[in-house]
Amino acid sequence: METLDWHEKLFESLSFPTLILAPDMTIVAASKRFLNKYSSHEKQLVGKKCYQILYQSEKPCSQLSCPLRLTLIDKKRMSIIKKTTGPDGEEVYEDRVCSPILDSNGDVAYVILSLRDVTKTKLLEIEIQKTNEFLENIIGSSAAAILVADMKGVILRMNESARKLFGYTDKVAVGTSIAEYLYTPGGARSIMKKLRSPDYGGVGKLYTTEMTIINSPGEEIPVEMTAAIIYQDGKEVATMGVYNDLRPKIEIEKKLKEAERIKLEQSNKMASLGQLAAGVAHEINNPLSGILIDASLILEELDEDSSMKNDIQNIIVDTHRCKDIVKNLLAYSRQTEMKRELFNINDVIEQTFAFLGHHALLQNITINKEFSSSMLMCEGDKNQLVQVFTNIIINAAHAITGKGNITIRSSRDKPEGKIYIEFSDTGCGIPKEALPKIFDHFFTTKEEGKGTGLGLGTVKSIIEKHGGKIKVKYTSPEGTTFLIELPLFKVTENGLA
Repeated sequence: METLDWHEKLFESLSFPTLILAPDMTIVAASKRFLNKYSSHEKQLVGKKCYQILYQSEKPCSQLSCPLRLTLIDKKRMSIIKKTTGPDGEEVYEDRVCSPILDSNGDVAYVILSLRDVTKTKLLEIEIQKTNEFLENIIGSSAAAILVADMKGVILRMNESARKLFGYTDKVAVGTSIAEYLYTPGGARSIMKKLRSPDYGGVGKLYTTEMTIINSPGEEIPVEMTAAIIYQDGKEVATMGVYNDLRPKIEIEKKLKEAERIKLEQSNKMASLGQLAAGVAHEINNPLSGILIDASLILEELDEDSSMKNDIQNIIVDTHRCKDIVKNLLAYSRQTEMKRELFNINDVIEQTFAFLGHHALLQNITINKEFSSSMLMCEGDKNQLVQVFTNIIINAAHAITGKGNITIRSSRDKPEGKIYIEFSDTGCGIPKEALPKIFDHFFTTKEEGKGTGLGLGTVKSIIEKHGGKIKVKYTSPEGTTFLIELPLFKVTENGLA
C-alpha cells in the first residue's frame, strides 16, 4: 500500500496562498497557491526573507505592523490587514494571518503565514464608512434639531441643533435615558401612539405636528415635529424626531398682527382725518375767495404811493398760500379712482416744468435734464404724477438757499420691467432724525407757516397706487436725491401689452 505524505497534502490543501517561515523570517516552504499568485518557483523563494518577497524591501517590517513578530512574542495567532499592490498592479487588501507551530518545548519552531484576499469586503467596508460619515455630516449640519433614541428612551444621537434646542450637551444627553423628560407629561406616549397608528402618516411615520417640548432649564418651547420609527428585521429598534423651533415664527406672526392692527387703526384715523379735512377745506375756501377778491379790488383802488399798498399785497400773497393749503387738503381727502392711460414718463416730467412755468422759487436754480433716450412707457394717471413731480421739485427748490441745481434723471431696466426717476438737488439735505418720518402725512421740516406736511405723504400714496416705490437714495448737507421706481409697461410682438 502506497504511503500518503499527509503533511505535504495538508499544506497544499490550504485554501489561501501560504508560506512557512522560520523565526528569523526566512521562507522554508511555499504552497502552490502562493507560487501561482506570485508567478514563482519554490527554489526562487526558499531561503529568502518574507519581506523581500511580500514588500520587495531589504528591511524587515516594524514590530507594530508585523504579525510575525507579534506571533513570536505571544506565541498566538496574529493577523493584520495590509493594503498592497497585486501582481496585476491593482490595489489589494490582504488579511495576513500568522499561526505558530510550536516544538516540544513550547517554543515557536515555525510560523504559517496565510494571505487572504479581503479586497471586496474591505472596499465594501470603506463605502459603508463613507456613507455613514456622509449621513453623519448631514445630520450634524442640519439646521433642524434631530434626536434618535432607542425604544427604552435612551438617547443615541443628538445633533448640534438639538443640543441647542433642548439645552443638553453630549455628555449629559447621549446614552442617558432622558427622552421621556423632553416632553410635557404624557407627550412621549402620545407620540408613540400616533407613530403606531395608520392615521397620522402611516404606521411608523408621523407627519408634521405642533407640540411642546421642555428644555433642560424646564422651559416649555413650542415646536413643529416630524418623527419615525426605525425598524431592523421588522422589529422596532429606535425612534427619530426632527424638531423646528416655532418661537421665531410665532414672534414674526405676532409682529405682523400688531403691524396689521396699527395699519388698520392708522387707516381709520386717516379716513376720519380726510373727511374732516374735506369739511374744513370747503368751509374755508369760500371766505378765502371773498378775501382775495376784496383785497384785489382794494389794491386796484389804491394810489401808487399809498402806504397800505404793501400790506394789501401781503394779504393777497398769504391768501393765495391759504388757498394752496386748502387745495392740498381737498386733494388729500378725495377718494377718486385713478385714471388709466398710457404715456412716456419723460413727457410727464416736461409737462410738469411747463406747469411750473416761471415759478419764483426756480428763478435762481439751474435745471438739468438727463433723460433716457429709450421709451419709458408707463400706465397710470398722468395728472397725479404731475402732482408728484411738482411736489418733489418745489421741495427741492425750498431746500436750496440762493443759487443751486436740480437734476432729473430717467432710465429703465427692461429685464426687470422698471422705470427709474431721480430728483437730485444741491440743497441743505434732510436731518437724520427726520428721515423715518418724511413720508408721514402732516410731517414737515419746513419752518412754521411754510408747509402743510401733506406733500410727500400724498406723493407716496400716488406712487404706490401706480405700483411703484419712492425712497431717499442719498442725503447730506450737500444735497438730496429722491428715487422713484415705477412699472415699465411691456411691449409685445403684437404691440403694447
